[in-house]
Amino acid sequence: MKLYISGPSPYARKCRIVAREKGLIDRIEEIAVDPYANAPELLASNPLVQVPTLIAEDGLPLNDSPVICEYLDALGAGPRLLPEGGPERLRVRRLETLANGALEMGVKLLLEKRRPEHERSPSWIARWTTNMGRALDALEAAEPDAARLDMGVITAGVAATWIGFRHPDFDWKTGRPGLVALQAALEIRPSFADTRPG
Repeated sequence: MKLYISGPSPYARKCRIVAREKGLIDRIEEIAVDPYANAPELLASNPLVQVPTLIAEDGLPLNDSPVICEYLDALGAGPRLLPEGGPERLRVRRLETLANGALEMGVKLLLEKRRPEHERSPSWIARWTTNMGRALDALEAAEPDAARLDMGVITAGVAATWIGFRHPDFDWKTGRPGLVALQAALEIRPSFADTRPG
């Protein structure tokens, strides 16, 4: 399998963590590409030219981190990171969606701040910042537990680390002790330590 990534991408990091947790890393070639340069090998497998993109074992290109992670979860060994059904699956998906939402707001903020200053929208920057904080508050209220590793917990940890990395001026820690503890506990796991942005 081939996994197209960029080092700082939190969405690619999720997939890389799942590959390691599920014992699949020896079956995956991680290929760093620049999606903004329309890397030809990425464009050939993903018309949106986005990372992560996984070329599955049967050659099928898979896009979008939740889809890739679900595929790897089913393929790999060990306990399922995404329950197969019922209320527990919904609980994990809800947590994953909240964390993905925080990341989405953070990515929008990052891209907006990279635009020339005269093209930036203060109102959108304010809205995305507020929404990012609300999503983190909702994650805090959901009380994710590092001892119960699942896709929601993984995504929450990835979101906290990435927001701190890309938005150092945003105080994500104050008032969120549970999320701080979760992030600290996860970042010492080998799968997280091996994929840390930097």
